Order: sequence, then structure tokens, then C-alpha cells
Amino acid sequence: MAPAGEIEAYILDHMDDEGALLASLSRDAHVRLLRPRMIAGHLQGRLLKMFCRMIRPRRALEIGTYTSYATLCMAEGMDDGAQIHSVEINDEMEPFVRPYLEQSPDREKIHLHWGDVADVLPGLNEMFDMVYIDADKRDYCAYYELVFPYVKQGGYILADNTLWSGKVMDEEVAASDRHTQGIRDFNEMIKNDLRIEKVIIPLRDGLTVIYKK
Repeated sequence: MAPAGEIEAYILDHMDDEGALLASLSRDAHVRLLRPRMIAGHLQGRLLKMFCRMIRPRRALEIGTYTSYATLCMAEGMDDGAQIHSVEINDEMEPFVRPYLEQSPDREKIHLHWGDVADVLPGLNEMFDMVYIDADKRDYCAYYELVFPYVKQGGYILADNTLWSGKVMDEEVAASDRHTQGIRDFNEMIKNDLRIEKVIIPLRDGLTVIYKK
């Protein structure tokens, strides 16, 4: 069996390129930001684009813009006229994000909002075909409960980092780490929610795909 790093390299070599803009964003993030690992990255970015190709959301919501890498990937896969609202609580990211959004050919699809999603969401006056959650892991349960009424029947919720480097299986780690415990609580909530269908994809740090019945 080939090592995981070699398998990922093979996968990346046999899929679509991320393109010049996203490659530049990724390089810039690794130079300027303290936690560049938090960006979605090439493989997950192409998967998010593909999900948008398949789901074809007219209205999408992203909780946690960070560098806007995932935002740009989703917008790339959305139809003309579709809209994605991306909410980021840390407005210090705006000087990093804005130049890349302005260069994107899909910039007209993207609406950035700076602030707490609990404050922003009610004012959007939208129902969503797809929601992507990638923000504070301690608050995943709260995000889920907040957005669920705004997701259309037959819509999707995608939640990132739901394996949390495997720490979700370690009760000792969870006892002292609120981020790990937050993800564990979320996974248990999803497991027991009969209103949905769900599956965890073991991609990178875990991606949960949720379908609202």
C-alpha cells in the first residue's frame, strides 16, 4: 500500500488544476497567515466545486469565509445568476480576501458579510439550497440549529473538519479541548437527527454531507 502522501499526490495529478488565482491565494496564505492549513485546499476545493455542479444551488450560505478559497471554488461551480452569501466573524481577514474576490470571474455571485452569522442570517431573507459550515468548531451545534430552518427541503448542509485529525475518537483529548468536544457533540447530534440523511467522507479532516428530507 502506497503512503498517504503518495496517494494524495497521485490524486492531485489526475484531477483538474485549481487554476492560477487559487494557487496564488494558497501561496499567499502560506506566507502571510498563521494557520494556512485552515484553507480548503486543492482537493477539497475541487470537490466543493463538483458538489455545486451536482446540487446546482441557486442560493448558498457559507459560515466561515477565512481566505475565501472555498468560497471561490463553490462560486466557480454555481450556475450564472446563483448567489453565495459568505459570513466571516473576523473582519481582519478583509484586506486579504478582497483582492482575490475582485480578481475572480465569479465575483458577481459572491456576497461577503462581516460579523456573527446569528446576526447576519435573519437579515438575508433567503432560503438556501446548500450551506457550508467551516467556522468555530465549538459552535457547530449552534450553527446547525441556527441554519436548519433556512435550508430548503431537499437541500444540503456540508460540515468541514468533522474528524478533527482523529481526535474526535479520543475522550481524554475531548475532556480538555473544547474544539474537539464541539465536533464530537455535533457528530452525535447529526447521528440522532431523524430529519436528515448523512455521511462522513474521510477526506482530509472529515467532511460531513447532510441531506434535509
